[in-house]
Amino acid sequence: MVKRQRLTKKKKDALERWSIDDASELYGISHWGQNLFTINDDGHVALLGSGNTPDIDLKELITEIRARGLNTPVVIRFTDILKARLKEISNAFTAAFREHSYNGDYLGVYPIKVNQHRHILEDIVEFGHEFNFGLEAGSKPELLLAIAYQNNPDAIITCNGFKDREYIEAALRARQCGHNIFIIIERPDEINSIIEIARSLDVQPQLGIRMKLASKGKGLWEGSGGANSKFGLTTSQMVEAIRTLKRRKMLPCLQLLHYHIGSQITDIQRIKSALREATAFYAEIIALGAPLAYIDVGGGLAVDYDGSHTNFTSSSNYGILEYASDVVGSITSICDEENIKHPAIITECGRAMTAHHSMLVVEAVASGGIDSRSIRVPKVPAKAPEVLQRIKDSYEWLSPKNFQEVYNDAVESRKEAMTLFNFRHLSLIDRAKVEDFFWIICRRIVKYAQKLDYTPEDLDGITALASTLYYCNFSIFQSVPDHWAIKQLFPIMPLQRLNEKPEVEAVLADITCDSDGVIDQFVDLRDVKETIALHPLKSNENYDIGIFLVGAYQAILGDLHNLFGDTTVVHVSTNDKGYIIDRTIEGDKIKDVLGYVEFNSEDVLIMLREQLEKAIANEKITSEESAEFMRLSESMLDGHTYLNRI
Repeated sequence: MVKRQRLTKKKKDALERWSIDDASELYGISHWGQNLFTINDDGHVALLGSGNTPDIDLKELITEIRARGLNTPVVIRFTDILKARLKEISNAFTAAFREHSYNGDYLGVYPIKVNQHRHILEDIVEFGHEFNFGLEAGSKPELLLAIAYQNNPDAIITCNGFKDREYIEAALRARQCGHNIFIIIERPDEINSIIEIARSLDVQPQLGIRMKLASKGKGLWEGSGGANSKFGLTTSQMVEAIRTLKRRKMLPCLQLLHYHIGSQITDIQRIKSALREATAFYAEIIALGAPLAYIDVGGGLAVDYDGSHTNFTSSSNYGILEYASDVVGSITSICDEENIKHPAIITECGRAMTAHHSMLVVEAVASGGIDSRSIRVPKVPAKAPEVLQRIKDSYEWLSPKNFQEVYNDAVESRKEAMTLFNFRHLSLIDRAKVEDFFWIICRRIVKYAQKLDYTPEDLDGITALASTLYYCNFSIFQSVPDHWAIKQLFPIMPLQRLNEKPEVEAVLADITCDSDGVIDQFVDLRDVKETIALHPLKSNENYDIGIFLVGAYQAILGDLHNLFGDTTVVHVSTNDKGYIIDRTIEGDKIKDVLGYVEFNSEDVLIMLREQLEKAIANEKITSEESAEFMRLSESMLDGHTYLNRI
C-alpha cells in the first residue's frame, strides 16, 4: 500500500489560496459585465466609474439603502448606464455611416413594452433627445404614453399591434398635432379602416407596412419571424396592399417598411440574412411606386447575458459595432446597386437599451436541503447491516482515480437501503447513516469532478443533487419571470466576501409556495451550470446576492404569485463624489396587492374583527389579545409583502 503524503500547512494554504481574480473568473463578471462592473479590493462588487467618477461599492450602497429604512428585495436602476447605452447605440450607427458612406439618418426607437415604468420612459425621452430616439407603441395605453411624453418633433413614434378605431384615430390626431407618427399596417384588414378614418378627419397619414420574411431569427424568440409569425403581411398580401393604396390614391402615404424576426437574436448571420431579404423587398416596393424613405429593422440586438460571445440563447456572437456595421452595410449595398436613395434606418433595440441598467438585490435568509459540509462521518459498529458497511467501505476507498466507480456503488447502496427500510429490514438510524455517507461521498466527488475538462455522463446532475438550497427573500415570478417561463439566464453573484473562496454549491429558492420558484441554471462560459458557488451564511450579516441585467421585460412581466408585489426600486446616478440616490419608489404594500385582486383592506379588517368578537364571546381569547391581533393586522396591511429581517 502506498503511504499517503501528508500536506504541510504551507501547502494547504497554497491550495486554498483565493483571490478576487478567481472570483471574477468564477462568476464571469469581466465577460458579461460589459466593462460596467468589477470586484474591488474589499471583495465587493462595484460599478465602475468613468472619467472623474469613482467606483460605486454595491455592498456599501445596499447598506445605505437599508439605513434609509428600505429593505431587500430591491431593484437598483443606474441612470448613467441607461444614458450610456443610448449613446453607445447611436454612436455605433454614426460610425457605421462613416464606414459605408451612408447618406441617410439613424432613428432609434424604444419599444415601451420592454419596460413601461414612468421614470424609465422619462429618462429615455430625455437622454435620447439629442440622438432623436423615438418611441414604439403596441397598444392603446402605450400609444397615449408615447404621444404624451414624446416632445421631440424630429423623433418618430411607430404604432404597432392590433388596432381598433380609437387607436387609429388617436394616432391620426397626434399626426394633426405635429407628431412624426407612423401607423404600421400589420394585417390586411387594417388598410381600409385607416384610409376611411384618415379621410373623415382630413389627415394625411404616414404609413408603414410590416412584412413577413422567410428569414427567421435564432434563439428563444425565433417564432417572431417566418411565414407563420403572428404579425405582418405575406408577399402576396403586400402586393395586394400596395394595389389597394394605389387604387385609393393613398400610395404616397406609404413611406416605411418594417420587419421583425425576434428578440435576442444570438447569431449575426441570421440578422444578415434577414437584412438581405428585407432590403430586396424595399427596392421592389419602390419599383412599384411607393415613396419609401424609412426601413425599420425591428428589434433583436442581443444582450450577452452569460458573456460567452457565442450564439447560445443567452449570449450573442456579435457586438453593437458589428451589428450597426452589418445593418448599414447590407442596406447600403442593395440601395447603391439599385441606385436608390439611402433610407432612414430605424431600430427597436429595447432590450439592448435597458437590460444593463437594472439589477435586483436579494438577501439569502436561510439555507436548507442537503448541506453535506455539516454532516459528520457516521460511526459504524462491527455488526452493522451489510448495506451500511458497504457504503462505508465505498467512502474509505474513494479517491480521484476511482470516484466514478464509487459513485455508482454509492447510488446502488442508497437504493438498496431505501428498499430494505420500506420492508422493515433496516432501522431509521441505519438508513440515516447510509444517506449521510452518500451525501459525503457526493460532496467529495463534486470537488473531484470540478477539476475535469468535462463531466462523465454517469455524473450528470450530481452537483445539483448535492447542492444546498439558499432561501432568498424575493419572488421569481415577480422579479425574474423569464427564468421561470423560458429559462432565460441572468448573471448572478454575491455582492460581498469575494476575497473568500465560496465553498457551498447552491440553488436559489424564493419564498413563494411553489416548487417552481427556484433558480437552478446559472451562466457559465462553457455550459449552463446547475448550481452557483456561494459562501456559508453568517447569522450576524446580510448575505446579499445580485441578479444583473434585469432591466428588460422582467419588471413588467412579473405577476402576483402568492400576492408578492412589486419590489422597492431605487434610482442611482453618479457624480465626482460617488453616487446620488435620485429617487426611491417603495414596493407594494399588502393592502395594495389585495386591492389588485379586488379585496378591500377595510372589509378584511371588518371581517377579521367579527371573527375576533366571536372568539371573545366563546372565551377563546381576551379583549386585550383581540386588540393586539387587530394592531398586528393593521400593521401588516400597511407593510410590504416580503419578509422583514428577523
